[in-house]
Amino acid sequence: MKHPREVLLEAQAQQGLLPVCDHYSGVELRMRKSLQLQAEMTERLGTCVFDVTLDCEDGAPAGAEAEHAALVAELALGAAPGARVAARVHPVDHPSFDADVQTIVGRAGNRLCHVMVPKVETVQDVERAARALAAAGHPDLPLHVLIESPGAVHRAFDIAACPQVQSLSFGLMDFVSAHAGAIPSAGMGATGQFTHPLVVRAKLDIASAAHAHGKVPSHCVVTEFNDLPALQAAALKAAREFGYARMWSIHPAQIQPILDAFAPEEREIELATRIITSAQAAEWAPISHGGQLHDRASYRYFWQVLERAHQTGRPLPTEARAYFAPAHP
Repeated sequence: MKHPREVLLEAQAQQGLLPVCDHYSGVELRMRKSLQLQAEMTERLGTCVFDVTLDCEDGAPAGAEAEHAALVAELALGAAPGARVAARVHPVDHPSFDADVQTIVGRAGNRLCHVMVPKVETVQDVERAARALAAAGHPDLPLHVLIESPGAVHRAFDIAACPQVQSLSFGLMDFVSAHAGAIPSAGMGATGQFTHPLVVRAKLDIASAAHAHGKVPSHCVVTEFNDLPALQAAALKAAREFGYARMWSIHPAQIQPILDAFAPEEREIELATRIITSAQAAEWAPISHGGQLHDRASYRYFWQVLERAHQTGRPLPTEARAYFAPAHP
């Protein structure tokens, strides 16, 4: 019997297969602690629920970019088996970009889940990054890109169409700064980023561009890292109102609230389990459940609910757990 993923997602980009949280750290001690926390949570929950992105752009001390890149490569190579480790390199027009890629991807490309490229403005920037990955020996490594300017937002659909791009992230702070004071500083805050019209428009454009091309939209940071209620509220809005499937964390305390916000509710998991198991028993023909007709369109939705529940470490009914046993892809 075919696995639901084979039947329902077919050749589409499988958005639900990325963890919903992408955790950034750039200082050595914090990078090591992030990888340790990831390993501990993976062991406890039975799946890797967040990526760790080791940061060169903001993490490398000025003048020590080469040493920092070497450290990132070393940490990636030393990560636990099954770890999801990524690297954010410098922008493609930065003097350290090529060296970052050669050092990190060239040495540790087989341990990376993706490379994040900041300040992507055009399709040509993506192509430049893809050529660098190929030169480092890993042409198939996915690229995640940061959309951080009004011009990049304007070109987001074209950027999302690039085959090697797996995810688009919104760079809130640079986007606000690019408006030369036309957007107040409150637009960078946990609340203001959801109310200022230009910021809201950018978020929706990026999410729409990503979904249009089967890519994963990743929501920006909440800088008030000690205000967990604000982070929780922002994450819920990103997930339920703005169409985002993933979100950045910049402090370990933000990881669990992001997982909670992006996780489906228990009753939705139970409903999804009943519908998917009934559909599979009917060999994916239309069924009636609770007085409603369901077919492959709704099956696809409910399968993605189960994928997201698994990725966020939520308890699954016995029937649903079987779908995520190691024997399945």
